[in-house]
Amino acid sequence: MNRRLKFILAVLIAVSAVDPTSKAGAQATWKQIAIPPLHAFHPQEPRRIELSNGMVIFLQEDHELPLIRGTARIRGGSRQEPANKVGLVSIYGDVWRTGGTASKTGDELDDYLEARAARIEADGSIDSTTISWDCLKDNFGEVFPIFVDLLEHPAFRADKLPLAKNQLNTGIARRNDEPAGIAAREAAKLGYGADSPYARQAEYSTVAAVTRDDLVAWHQTYVHPNNLILGVVGDFDSKAMEARLREAFGSWAKGPAAKPAEVSFAGPKPGFYFVEKSDVDQSNIRMVELGTTRDNPDYYAITVLNEIFGGGFTSRLMRDVRTAKGLAYSVGGGIGTAFDHPGLFQVVCGTKSSTTAAAIQALEQEIDDLTAQPPTDEELKEAKDHILNSFVFEFDSKEKVLAERMAYEFYGYPADFLERYRTGIDKVTRADVERVAHKYVYKDQLAVLVVGKAADFDRPLSSFGPVTTLDISIPSASAAPSSARGSAEKGAPANPHAAEEGKALLSKVIEGLGGDAKVRSVHAIRRKGRLVMKSPRGEMSLEVEELDAFPDQLWQKMTSPMGEMSVAVSPTAAFVTTPRGARDLPASQKEDVLQSVKREPLFVVQHAGDSKFTFSAAGSEKIGGVEAAILDVDADGSQVRWWVDPATGHILRSRAQTMGMSGPTEEITDYAGWKVVDGISVAFQEKVKRGAEEGGSSELQEFEVNPKIDPKLFEKPPANTSDKPAQ
Repeated sequence: MNRRLKFILAVLIAVSAVDPTSKAGAQATWKQIAIPPLHAFHPQEPRRIELSNGMVIFLQEDHELPLIRGTARIRGGSRQEPANKVGLVSIYGDVWRTGGTASKTGDELDDYLEARAARIEADGSIDSTTISWDCLKDNFGEVFPIFVDLLEHPAFRADKLPLAKNQLNTGIARRNDEPAGIAAREAAKLGYGADSPYARQAEYSTVAAVTRDDLVAWHQTYVHPNNLILGVVGDFDSKAMEARLREAFGSWAKGPAAKPAEVSFAGPKPGFYFVEKSDVDQSNIRMVELGTTRDNPDYYAITVLNEIFGGGFTSRLMRDVRTAKGLAYSVGGGIGTAFDHPGLFQVVCGTKSSTTAAAIQALEQEIDDLTAQPPTDEELKEAKDHILNSFVFEFDSKEKVLAERMAYEFYGYPADFLERYRTGIDKVTRADVERVAHKYVYKDQLAVLVVGKAADFDRPLSSFGPVTTLDISIPSASAAPSSARGSAEKGAPANPHAAEEGKALLSKVIEGLGGDAKVRSVHAIRRKGRLVMKSPRGEMSLEVEELDAFPDQLWQKMTSPMGEMSVAVSPTAAFVTTPRGARDLPASQKEDVLQSVKREPLFVVQHAGDSKFTFSAAGSEKIGGVEAAILDVDADGSQVRWWVDPATGHILRSRAQTMGMSGPTEEITDYAGWKVVDGISVAFQEKVKRGAEEGGSSELQEFEVNPKIDPKLFEKPPANTSDKPAQ
């Protein structure tokens, strides 16, 4: 026996206080070890300061590292954004930071902060927006003034708006990839209602509707000192920091108070709901009902109930459904509690497709047992011990304590709510747990959602009762009013004379293209030229030929060093042909191509008197050396903005929303090199930008009016490979 084993044995003997060779010693277990009571929990409270303008400041000294961090939390979040502009707060948070200030662009701020190992970030959430800084103590004097400038004087530069939108659109495009994500999203809709601010999702249309003016208006509405809580933690002297903050913010004028969100909570409609996800071999199950809030007197008993029911590895759900029955990869659940709105009661389970019904039955049995089999003394003790022993690790730094204290201030909770927690948990009894189980858990009020492959289920969901199939398809971008429409809503331009002025501007465009009689004679056009495409991987040169047959046919052939490819789109077919054969285009890309044909200027101007086409003047903007007049066009649901040279009627720039590789993106095209071909004025040079990235350029070599079109171009040839949508 080596020295280490001898030492361990000696410790065990001392702890058990028995002879290890005796019968009693052989039966001794770790449960006989005396566990001392927990120490009293008294975290270092941050110092609270309230300025005369209503701004609340918390200072938390922490001298462990030479760092200073600060976060400003501002009342007003996505639950207050308009329903037709969901995503506004997310975009606002991005462009707030990337747009920089009047004195420095966001890119310049990136370089300045990077050189000092510092950062300043902004973000938006359901009930607030935040802006924060993080820097070394020695750089505080350089970083803090930038934070103040961004807080009070952001620029919201328009060139950063497309990038923020593209990032949001990328998330929309991919939101149906992960089954667990689908289940979480749809469960929230069932629990709160699809139109609730706590469940609604950004769509291409709502993202497109957000303008720079919206961001500026949001800032002016909510960012005032009396709507703001600032927390600072780090290596500083509180008195000196207070003086610095009073100097920075003391003269900031108070503004209107943020109006609270008005949200009602009706709860879910009980029943079974299903989302088909045929490319998976497991099911995601969610059982949903409304929960409650943390200021509920039952909060502590609910916390203990949750721990017993589905809170960890010793919970009933884990022990019975996962371990004993082997019906779950993961399982958990409980009654949700939020600060200022009801959380959701949820039971969450991932199981094999072939055990879906069995898992649902097992979960329902566990819910029944919450009331039929009250917690034992051992379950109660284990749950309370786990909660209290892990509690301290949730607040094991002064920064975490500061964040929690700021939350209590934000939601109007008592300052000592954190210290009350341990006492509240200690007082919970078996009777309390049994009472809240009866009060808050009703199996017959649950909405049960399953995301999976129905063909592989052990038995149909309909065996449990009527099933509602949910449609999770993503609405196309064409349903959206383009963000290029400026601050005016569709059909309600800010300028009362916008429609009249728009018609006058349209007349100039018609003359610039060749005159009314000539443009009305055009029913098709053919272009041929060279296209240089740009991407992060480099440039690619293509020979391109394109046919546009109004109103709804497009054929395009591209020749590159890798071979030839063509695309054909009509109302009846949409396919891409490569050396490997023909494959269908995804529906979203087909729709995008058809919309692009509608936006072709020669087609648009032919519908000057069509009620389905609207034209609105939207001010002016300098393009190069020309003060261009802006014309917003809605071409039967396809929106585009034109910048027009008032002298020539030529379109100098267009902007529209198109479908990119990762979802909708704003495409800006600049036109130059105008020439007259067969009486039609044509721009022979184009330069394209998609979102924040350069998209490439093109130069025409040939242009033909009313070419002969072979109808076979739009007949799909037999596929050499599987006939699947092109990726």
